[in-house]
Amino acid sequence: MRCSHFVVTDLFLAIVGFVSLVSLDSPARAQSTSWTLPATALEEKSPLMPTAEVLKKGKALFGSNCRRCHGPEGKGDGPDGVPETPPADLTLSSRAAANPEGVVFYKVWNGRSKPTMPAFKSQLTKNDVWLIVEYVKTLRN
Repeated sequence: MRCSHFVVTDLFLAIVGFVSLVSLDSPARAQSTSWTLPATALEEKSPLMPTAEVLKKGKALFGSNCRRCHGPEGKGDGPDGVPETPPADLTLSSRAAANPEGVVFYKVWNGRSKPTMPAFKSQLTKNDVWLIVEYVKTLRN
């Protein structure tokens, strides 16, 4: 009986490892969060410098596109947010490691269906999204 436990455990770990590799190495949807992220998202860096002008433009774009769900300060408390699956609190610095700038870019660009996050690739330019990313980085505590 003990031997079969190890076989099942090893099989489970092999499957988990394979699924993790597939999620990271292909532009597939991540399993639990359904984000569409390319393998390069974790390392991708903003092409913009966080100058006063960039942050001003990013704040304006955030206000017109993100604030209604994420709230005026990015705390996930906007009036259009769904209470059952509230928008992310963008002020939590603890989320920064899992959401570096490239990941934030693709989350905004591609969105997801559950929980709902609209895709902005048909409404904003890539540069606009990078402006928002630069502004959002300033919200982290």
